[in-house]
Parts: sequence; C-alpha cells; structure tokens
Amino acid sequence: MVESEYQYQYEKKRVFFMIDSKSFYASVESVEYGLNPLQSILVVMSEQANTNGGLVLAASPMAKKKLGASNVMRQRDLPRDKALIITQPRMNLYIQENLRINKIYRDYTREELLLPYSIDESLLDVTDTWAFFGASPKIVARQIQERVRRETGIYLTIGIGDSPVLAKIALDIEAKHAPNLMGIWHYTDVPKKLWPIKQLDNVWYIGKRTARKLNNMGIYSLYDLAHQDPYLFRAKMGLMGEQLYALSWGVDRSDLLEVVKPKSKSYSNSQVLPRDYRKLEEIEIVIREMADQVASRIRSQNKQTTLVSLFIGYSYAEIEKQGHHGFRKQLRIDATNDTPKLMQIMTQLFEQHWHGEVIRNIGIDYSGLVDDIGIQLNLFSQPEQQLNTNKIDKVIDELRQRFGTTAVIRAMSKVEGGTAINRASLVGGHSGGNSYD
Repeated sequence: MVESEYQYQYEKKRVFFMIDSKSFYASVESVEYGLNPLQSILVVMSEQANTNGGLVLAASPMAKKKLGASNVMRQRDLPRDKALIITQPRMNLYIQENLRINKIYRDYTREELLLPYSIDESLLDVTDTWAFFGASPKIVARQIQERVRRETGIYLTIGIGDSPVLAKIALDIEAKHAPNLMGIWHYTDVPKKLWPIKQLDNVWYIGKRTARKLNNMGIYSLYDLAHQDPYLFRAKMGLMGEQLYALSWGVDRSDLLEVVKPKSKSYSNSQVLPRDYRKLEEIEIVIREMADQVASRIRSQNKQTTLVSLFIGYSYAEIEKQGHHGFRKQLRIDATNDTPKLMQIMTQLFEQHWHGEVIRNIGIDYSGLVDDIGIQLNLFSQPEQQLNTNKIDKVIDELRQRFGTTAVIRAMSKVEGGTAINRASLVGGHSGGNSYD
C-alpha cells in the first residue's frame, strides 16, 4: 500500500466522538420491557393500517440476526417467532430518552461543541476536555458507554477520529461491528483502513447513485478516489468532487463553533397516505390540508411565498405500471401567505398534471420567501373579502398556537380522505404516545 502523500501537518488534529445509540427505538422499547437491548427479539412497527401492512421502523440486533428483520420490511414478511415482540412507535418517549442521553454527553464537552446529528447520533468535539476524565480518549469513550448503559440501559457505539468525517466512518465501518462497540481512526490509518474499502456506498455521504457514477469513471475503491487528480476531478463533479476527494483522505474542516446561515429557506410538509388514494376529491382534501398547514408556518415567520412546489408519489402498483415514482411540479406565484389562495393554487397545480394515477405520497413546499409587509390586493376580488380572509387566517393561527392544532379544524378534514386530525397527534409521522393502549 502506498504511503499517504497528504500533508496532514497542515490539518488541525482534534478529537471527535461520533456516538450512536445502538438500534435506538428498539433499544428504548427493550428497556421498557425490562429486556437487554442486545438480547431481545423486538421490532418497532409502524401502526399504519393498510393493504401492504405496517413497516419495520427499527429492529433489535438479535431480531436482525435471527429473523433477518430490517428497516422498511413489511410485517407480512417477518418470520413468525414466539419470542418476537412487535411494538408500536412512541416518538415522545424516544425524544425524551435522546435528550436524557445528550444531557450526559454535555458533562464531557462544552455545550457549543456538542452537535445532535440525528435522534440517535451525536458528534462531540472533546479535544480540550477529554484529559479531565481519563488517560486517553478511548478510556473516556468507554466511561461514556458505561455511564449511559448504567443510567438508561442503552448501548452506545462510538467512532473516534481526528476529524468529524473520520469519526463518522470509524463509527459506521468499524465500531458497529467491534466487540467493544468502538472504532478509532487517525489520519495515519487512512491508507490501511479507509483506502481498501471497495463497497463505496457503505461510506457515509456516498449513495448508490454516486457510487455508480464513480464506478463509471473507473473508481472502484477509496484508494482510487484518493489518487484522482483533484483539479480534474473537481472539473468533472463540481463541489461534490472536491468533498469526495477530501473524504477519501479523511479531511473535514467542519467547525462546530461556526454559525452557518442557509442561503435560502423553504417550508414543507410531506406524508405517506394511510392507504392508496384514487378519488380526486379525497386527494385534494389532503392537498388543501397540507397547503393550510404550511401557510400557517410561513405566516408564523412573517413570510410570504413566491415559489410553490407539489410532489405526488404513486402507489407501489402504480409505480410498476407507470415506470416512474410520480411527479414534482413548481410554480412561480405572486407573493402570498393566504391560505384559501394557496389551497386553490396547489389543487390547480395538481389537476393540471394528474391523470387518474393511484397515489400514496404527497409533499408541498413553499420557497422563494419574502418578508410579509402587507397584502397584495387582487383587482378581481373585493378588497374587504381579501382583508377579512387574512384576519381569519391569523385568528386561526393564534387559536392553534394557544390550544393545539386541532383546536380549529376545517370542515373538509372531517370528510372521508382527510388526514389532518389523525396526523395532529403524530411526532415525526409516528405515534407520540408514551404508553401502550
């Protein structure tokens, strides 16, 4: 193996922990049952009642090993086993446990150097603090594992790296398969640990499509990627090429203290429908509900939208029939946050492009946001009517903020096909309940 030619002396060598709560949802449920998360045979199943059955949202390590359970597997495909426990999601409980675990992490680093990466992963920069707790970062990481296990029952996997990307790859490639649930990757380990990887889409940030694109360019390993001409590679793949090249050398200059302001912002809502929708009137009820929800969100930020987007995803059978997943359409509009107007715009956009297909997913996005500095009156509508509509929208927003989203429900949501009432109690698209029915 060729020695590393990268001049790492110019890179800041820090100590990062990327920590993952192992099979988090399933582990939390196992603890609630009084079971060891690594020994229980348990899956968390979506409670969606439909013709295809629920989906596995999380499976315990033993359920994966013994039954082959995997995320998004259908309930009907799960092998029957007397020891198998099937439970519904309780998102509020998982959020509560996530906050509890991150509170423990805060004892080992400064608040601003802790980044909750997802509900089950967190990145910690412990460069300036690990020495207060042990003789080496590995010993401190072990202390964190033991403390979280003792206080919450959850097992942790930890990747330790000189950079955030090395910590993340150490977690995914090594720690999750190590007996001690830990992996340590330094810059000096890149040639022997990172470069031999040939399954490119196993590596964080490289999806299947990107992996195929790299293969078509003659790149079949991280070694091949690391030994591209960086200037030619950037010319071929743009900014992503530069990022991939840096990844192949384990370089990541992310600064957790840096405040990043997004260049543009949008507000969106999407959902998987509880069943296949075929009727125009039922589909449009959901579109209007979602248009209302997102309009309320942009009003809360004193914004108006000038660009709306609608995504329609087909059912499984329809995808096979049509040969594609659905359609996404955008439309430039005059600045507005008026709910009735946005409902009308979104339903018209749908009607222009829908030809009777069976659908299962709907998504709405409002972008091109501008400050809400007043109502742009329409010459073809009475000013009093437009002003009254705006006042009604704001009163409804206030009532929902004070008393909950179901405090004021539009009549259409009571009609067959409406989903707003049921979805009001969901967290992250799943049940937020803290107890079993």
